[in-house]
Amino acid sequence: MALKLKSMRARYARGIVVAQCSNCGAPSAFAMQHAGQEFGAVIADGHHVYNGRTFVRILYYLLRCSGCGQGGLEVIHDNGQVADGELETFYPASIEVAPLPNAVLLGVVNEFREAERCASVHAWRAASALLRSVLEKTLRANGYTKGSLEARIDEAATDGIITPAWQKRAHDNVRVLGNDILHDEWREVTEQEYTEAHHYVQRILEDFYDQRPEVEAILVSKGRLQPKS
Repeated sequence: MALKLKSMRARYARGIVVAQCSNCGAPSAFAMQHAGQEFGAVIADGHHVYNGRTFVRILYYLLRCSGCGQGGLEVIHDNGQVADGELETFYPASIEVAPLPNAVLLGVVNEFREAERCASVHAWRAASALLRSVLEKTLRANGYTKGSLEARIDEAATDGIITPAWQKRAHDNVRVLGNDILHDEWREVTEQEYTEAHHYVQRILEDFYDQRPEVEAILVSKGRLQPKS
């Protein structure tokens, strides 16, 4: 059964950041003041361009989670009105997490979560490379140990563990992207590329671990795993 986790991106509206709190785990409003008192700010004046727009200042505001009280920091670009500002950064990062089956190996879970932490700071290349690693480690842990990653993906599909649709996505959206990152000249990896890889690796993990007893029986019958004594 999949672990139910809520997730959300940090959103900014009229001086308040709405984000998943990294301490209490709840979607929360992070406000810059309480009982009429601001927690503190640093303002850097100066015309500049951010995200294609021109602004006159950058604001660094201390915030507080309305639930547990954990502190936060937002970086805002505006033109003199905080309410009309644009959020650049919020810390601690509001990490979008995907639900994973409880049976997934801890090391694989940790690597998947590390990819999500990289994505939270827009390190799309690093995050996507880790997702390729998650796919490879998952296949190896389930007895697909010989040959190229391409061949092992195909074997898992032939055995009926992953669907033909996920087989294609594993190649196109995870393996090829990861190979580009690891072996080819540097290029920008987009958020969309990461998002797709993240989605399909999650689905493949569900194929392997959602109905684990049935999957293990198939893997044993195919000679991938040894029967449990």
